[in-house]
Amino acid sequence: MNRRTSRTRLRLAATALTLLPVLALTACGSGEPSGTAAAGTQVSAAPSDNPVAAVRTVESAAALLPADVRASGTLRVGSSIGFPPGAYYPDGSDKPPAGQDIDIADAVAKVLGIELQRQDASFETILPALGSGKYDVGTGNFGVTGERLKTVDFVTYINDGQGFAVAKGDKALGKRVTDLLQLCGLTIGTGAGTTFEATLAARKDQCAEVGRKPYDVKVYAENAATLTALQQGRIDVIMSTINGLRYQAAQPASRTTFLGEFHRLDVGFAFKKGSPLTKAFQAAVNELIGNGTYARILKKWGTDASAIGTSRINPPEHT
Repeated sequence: MNRRTSRTRLRLAATALTLLPVLALTACGSGEPSGTAAAGTQVSAAPSDNPVAAVRTVESAAALLPADVRASGTLRVGSSIGFPPGAYYPDGSDKPPAGQDIDIADAVAKVLGIELQRQDASFETILPALGSGKYDVGTGNFGVTGERLKTVDFVTYINDGQGFAVAKGDKALGKRVTDLLQLCGLTIGTGAGTTFEATLAARKDQCAEVGRKPYDVKVYAENAATLTALQQGRIDVIMSTINGLRYQAAQPASRTTFLGEFHRLDVGFAFKKGSPLTKAFQAAVNELIGNGTYARILKKWGTDASAIGTSRINPPEHT
């Protein structure tokens, strides 16, 4: 059962649409890019600086691409456009997306001397579509897990992971979630096909094992819907990306509080297993790290704490 009083629920329900944050569209790594923001949502403007503009082709990295890719000069990218700071639409879905993931992918493409044909896709469809050949690369804040490594190759570019957020003023969980037992008896909102959903499902019996009421999980296709559910008291807590929730909590209109990091994960470009593209992408990311472009991109989006020192191919999942 929800711990908020009926009066609090009614107040939140009445004001939810006007209090939605700047995080329009879908949850990072969890939703369908509908192309429209929820009613009452204001979309944050993208930072004006452009660290990608000065990036030039690096022949040693480009030479690692397969000959057919160098000849065509393009790659098909299945991209889940979620919310700031990862990937979102600051000017509407009829205009180019922006975000940390967008800048890093575009910078990698410039290092490799190719163009990206970006196609919006729902998060849960991208990894299977890599295997079928629909996309050459997938982006969407994909965390590297042991289960995913069975069928997908990754080239890492940041370190993000799992976190929690509650409605501002809600004291039920304290200041940080460090154990899922803290969630017993609560209702958790998260995104479809994500590591969050998988983590919650894998540990769903632990509350009963200690004699406590199990937590309930509600899965949403869009971040705006998850946030509205929180504001209206239909869920108690959101589980999503560390960077996304931290960014969200910094926006006064969201009325959320970030409850800290729960589990860090490497995040990477996704490829079908055995893809010949991984070495070129790894070389491009490491070039960006070495020449300072990478640091400028992360500074632009306020994600410096997610910086990695070197890109890796298929690192083991963090434990």
